Amino acid sequence: MSKKTVQKSKKRTTRANKKRTTGVKANTVVKSAPVTSEKVTEVKPVEVPKKVDTVESTPKTTVQPKETSEKVVAAESAPAVKTAPAKKATTKKVTAAKSTTATSKKAATAKSETTSTKKTASTKKATTKKTTTAKSTTATSKKTTTAKPKSVKSETSVEAKPAEVIQEVPVEKSQPIDLGPRRSVAFIGSECYPFVKTGGLGDVMSALPKSLAKLNMDVKVIIPRYKCIPQKFQEKMEYKGSFYMDLCADGKQYYVGIMEYQEDGVVYDFIDNDEFFSWGNPYTNLIDDIPKFCYFSKAALAALNYLNWTPDIVHCHDWQAALVPLYLRTSFKDTNVGRAGAVLTIHNLRFQGIYDRKTIQYWSDLPDYVFNKDCMTQNWLDANMLKGGITYCNKLTTVSNTYAGEIQTEEYGEGLEEHLRYHSSKILGIVNGIDTDIWNPATDKLLASQYDSQSVIKNKKANKKALQESLGLEVDDHKIVIGLISRLTNQKGLDLVNDVIPSIMDEHTQVVVLGTGDAMYEDAFRYYENKYKGNFCAYIAYNENVAHNIYAGCDALLVPSRFEPCGLTQLISMRYGSIPIVRETGGLKDTVQPYNLFDNTGNGFTFDRYESGLLYDAINRAKTLYFENRKYWDEMVVRDMNKDVSWQQSAKQYKDMYVELTPKY
Repeated sequence: MSKKTVQKSKKRTTRANKKRTTGVKANTVVKSAPVTSEKVTEVKPVEVPKKVDTVESTPKTTVQPKETSEKVVAAESAPAVKTAPAKKATTKKVTAAKSTTATSKKAATAKSETTSTKKTASTKKATTKKTTTAKSTTATSKKTTTAKPKSVKSETSVEAKPAEVIQEVPVEKSQPIDLGPRRSVAFIGSECYPFVKTGGLGDVMSALPKSLAKLNMDVKVIIPRYKCIPQKFQEKMEYKGSFYMDLCADGKQYYVGIMEYQEDGVVYDFIDNDEFFSWGNPYTNLIDDIPKFCYFSKAALAALNYLNWTPDIVHCHDWQAALVPLYLRTSFKDTNVGRAGAVLTIHNLRFQGIYDRKTIQYWSDLPDYVFNKDCMTQNWLDANMLKGGITYCNKLTTVSNTYAGEIQTEEYGEGLEEHLRYHSSKILGIVNGIDTDIWNPATDKLLASQYDSQSVIKNKKANKKALQESLGLEVDDHKIVIGLISRLTNQKGLDLVNDVIPSIMDEHTQVVVLGTGDAMYEDAFRYYENKYKGNFCAYIAYNENVAHNIYAGCDALLVPSRFEPCGLTQLISMRYGSIPIVRETGGLKDTVQPYNLFDNTGNGFTFDRYESGLLYDAINRAKTLYFENRKYWDEMVVRDMNKDVSWQQSAKQYKDMYVELTPKY
């Protein structure tokens, strides 16, 4: 800026109050400085900011960003910008009319001076407010908005473009997760929760397919359409078709209807036939069950062909679906479904589907060559459906690794130990998990107080109190509550429990039993309930709501099984913070590590030999820790709740097995 220009501006402003004029000059310099396109560096050393303290040094910080943006505007206006050091009104007129003369500029300058003289001390406050808000944009651009609103808007939009960088963030988050190769699997079994359930098979048929669906698996579940399936599910089933199928050796045909239901990424197909599935319960007696499940095994495969849904793997469960591998390699060998691999899972080896050979041969219409001592024939006159499935399946799995070895011994082999040892190369043990969405104390609506591993010590007391009140027990937080949820059979070790109850019952102990089964055990527990009123409860029934409250309200849970393929009660009890007391067999041994007092490790109390004295000792060890070292007990409770008992790891093992059986992809 030239000295002449500065002197002229000083002469014009001597007429007004010097302090007011100083404020106007400061504003004028801020406005005029950015208009200069060539002599930008001369604006910085201007002496005006030294005279005015109220404006502070804002012009210095805002001049440079204004220069770059204002150059575009100046380029569009008239090139005669040498008079740029003019006042605020001058820049307005240059924008409004590009051909303005020097005389008009002086007039505009005079107007701006007149306006400035009329301003009072409040003008300074307004000026400082403007400069304060201008920190986010620029002081100069805010004042010139009235003169050139269009140019300012365009400048602002140009500066906002860098926000497009945000689009790169989702690209990083949505990186593809490799879930491995995709396979299609058809589960065939006699029950599936929540439609029908009598034991652990129903839980596995429900939870495992859901977990596999999350691992990029295409899953279909096929079960019979029993009359006992709740109406709310029956109403949602969709009819997919029907046909007649040859079944018996004499060519007798039976109706096969297909009803479909979808949920959680899994397709459920129900085989409909009133002649076989009109009973209320899924299992009645062996005489009726043999024809029923011969029909079901063949109808399930026929339904897959009818629906034109060819699986890579057909996964069948227990003796009720054990004929599926035989049908695949005989009656269906020339069909699409016949190309599938066959997997058979044993949930309980005690139940094998053994019946008269001629009866099974008639209802199954299987060829004569499968009825030999190395396949289905047993004891010369009988046929064993599970034995035939073991022979013809590609892979045989059990629900725990320990049980896979136990069934090959005389003690646990149930008469098939030699046959299983012969086929040992295809036996694989994979421990079960539980559905952690259903069994979750943090979201369980059936509980008096929900909790997780952080709040279990406090909130479990409320559930304990609610359990005692609901079952007629003395409400006392200082007593240890021991639960037992089981089928009342000798497999579950109830003869041991029956022996030790008189010894463990004292003024500090309460016992809760839930289940049905053999009359001798039902009557024995009723007797103890009457003898130890207020401290013993025998709930002879199975109630899902009561089961949830026992898991949450008891301190320890008994699982002293004679044999246990896997067991789910000990997994659920740990999930709910109840310490398991178990015998070291099958899945119990795989999932419960014995507590070690010296280093405070383990997650339960165990005993090995099947003896009542050892069970009594395990219960006493648990009671001793509970009453004498509650800190260690509470730490074990938290450890159990943090233990991973879900299907995630087990489902991965099943998928790896499926992929191994289908290497062609």
